[in-house]
Amino acid sequence: MNEQETIYGEQLSELEKACGELMTGIEVIRENIKGFLGMDPVEHLLSRIKSDESMREKCRRKGLPETAESALTKIHDAIGIRIVCAFVDDVYAIRDRILTLPGVELFEEKDYIRHAKPNGYRSLHLILKLEAGYFAEIQLRTISMDTWAALEHHLKYKKDVGGDVGLIVGELKRCAEELASTDLSMQTIRDSIMK
Repeated sequence: MNEQETIYGEQLSELEKACGELMTGIEVIRENIKGFLGMDPVEHLLSRIKSDESMREKCRRKGLPETAESALTKIHDAIGIRIVCAFVDDVYAIRDRILTLPGVELFEEKDYIRHAKPNGYRSLHLILKLEAGYFAEIQLRTISMDTWAALEHHLKYKKDVGGDVGLIVGELKRCAEELASTDLSMQTIRDSIMK
């Protein structure tokens, strides 16, 4: 698919460039923290430009025209980055440093770690406005949070859910709480080791 056929039009290459620059900034942060702690704070780092099909579907769902303007100014996750850390403290350390990157402005923040969603979902979401004028959504979470979100996603999109749906939802929430407790225990262990 060429640039003219995507919802992003001629701005696709600039969007990709902005994503690359943000990823470079995050890699620098990662290396700085690694040098300070003596260990890599990031387990996984992924980026993507929202696919044409997914962006068009989101425009339709929000009642927006399927245009580059909608995709780049009304919807704020054309650029998506997921940062998975081993420890909760690393999530916040990386968050703080991202907000000091040149050309990055915090547009919105949702802290689902301190204030979990009712279903148990935990993650820290940042919507950034970049100097180039584009928006980027960054999701920061621990390995436990990422594992839970991936499993919940698989179950959520399974066509035929058998059994007691209420029981399944309750069990998912219980698992999320147990994983959050494990995250706190692992953080305490690391803090003790670092002293």
